[in-house]
Amino acid sequence: MAFDFPLIEPHLVTKLGVSVSNPATGETVARVREYSAADVEAIISEADSAKSDWADLTAKARAVVLKNWNNLILENQNQLAELITLESGKPFAESKGEVAYGASFVEWFAGEGKRAYGDVIPRQAAGKQPIVFKQPVGVTAAITPWNFPLAMITRKAGPALAAGCPMIVKPAESTPLTALALETLAHQAGVPKAIFRTLPTNDPVAIGKVFCDSSTVRKLSFTGSTAVGKTLLAQCAGTVKRVSMELGGNAPFIVFGDADIDAAVDGAMASKYRNAGQTCVCANRFIVQDSIHDAFVEKFADKVRALKVGHGRDPGVEIGPLINKAGADKVASLVESAKRSGATALVGGNRHSAGDTFFEPTILTGVTHDMEIANAEIFGPVAPVFRFSEEADAIAMANDTPYGLAAYFYSRDIGRIWRVMEALEYGMVGVNDGIISTEIAPFGGVKESGLGREGAYQGIDEYLEVKYALIGGLLT
Repeated sequence: MAFDFPLIEPHLVTKLGVSVSNPATGETVARVREYSAADVEAIISEADSAKSDWADLTAKARAVVLKNWNNLILENQNQLAELITLESGKPFAESKGEVAYGASFVEWFAGEGKRAYGDVIPRQAAGKQPIVFKQPVGVTAAITPWNFPLAMITRKAGPALAAGCPMIVKPAESTPLTALALETLAHQAGVPKAIFRTLPTNDPVAIGKVFCDSSTVRKLSFTGSTAVGKTLLAQCAGTVKRVSMELGGNAPFIVFGDADIDAAVDGAMASKYRNAGQTCVCANRFIVQDSIHDAFVEKFADKVRALKVGHGRDPGVEIGPLINKAGADKVASLVESAKRSGATALVGGNRHSAGDTFFEPTILTGVTHDMEIANAEIFGPVAPVFRFSEEADAIAMANDTPYGLAAYFYSRDIGRIWRVMEALEYGMVGVNDGIISTEIAPFGGVKESGLGREGAYQGIDEYLEVKYALIGGLLT
């Protein structure tokens, strides 16, 4: 089958280079230009040479360009969603949602760039005036994942460009098409070529090391596994560059006995099964109070059984493939290990007949915290359910992990809501809601789930240096 990519510069689609496959079928859909370490070093140099012109523009002028980019993204929503579904397997409706979500960061930071305020500090001595202002950090780089191939780029590039910084992105090897289309639209919007680049590669380790070792790159933003994040942090130490790390998670989803069970089930479906469970903030452990355990599980199971599995472009599909066979193998291994240890597959529990990369939407009951699945980031459509008796037990179970990205809980007791919200050791907490991501709020984790925040006003601060100046001699 021939594929057409009107949003990608023709010279970037090649006969050699980075191979892109449809995870639903395994079919190779394209090859795109591969960038070497030497290429990346040259592009970093070009960005460094161009950074002053971009930084010297007014924030309003940069905002106009970003608004143009936002508009172009939305005008091409269907074509971008097609690319996302083609290379990641995500159901088309979800892909369209990702495009809108990704564009929201561009629109938001177009405004935030104009609000990067400084301070005039009250004088502490006659004739001396302390002031604080903010300046772009310089050349920035990002390493982004395959599960949100558009939004994870705009969430980083939006604030970088608004702050006056160049941004160089290494997209995931599996999903370069969406990244290249974003680059085309950014350049059409008026972002200079040297200021925003996306660089596919088959050698991510080498490119990551170039970013980390470069003294010209002053900020690195990474979304991915904790293991890789730790390696990048160590490599960045040599140049003491700024870093943002959005790493792995093990999100608890607690349902207390006083919860609205129907609302909790709806939240569980939204949190767990979006993108076939392949999100960094999706619920990983369902911790349900004894008094409502059976009622919750019964209603949850009814909804999970009704999920439609298939190729992302097929009508009505809600669960697509996992990104590759290795991902499906991992999920199958975790489920089999749990079943051998005494868990029961109430729903699903096996590979799906649609193909090697598909797994049945699954609910496991009788799961205990000594099982492998309790401590692994599943990244698949599997919901392990745990029981608890007392509030303190649920908090202890939820916090018993080195990760701290997102957590969720359902309760109608206002006192409990405040107690649990404060006690959970997570950067983000969803209370009576299963979807927490938005451009207007800070996204990020604590403990081994990361450093820094994306979105909100905190997101642009990650790309700005704070400079203090003391102006003396004001009395002469």
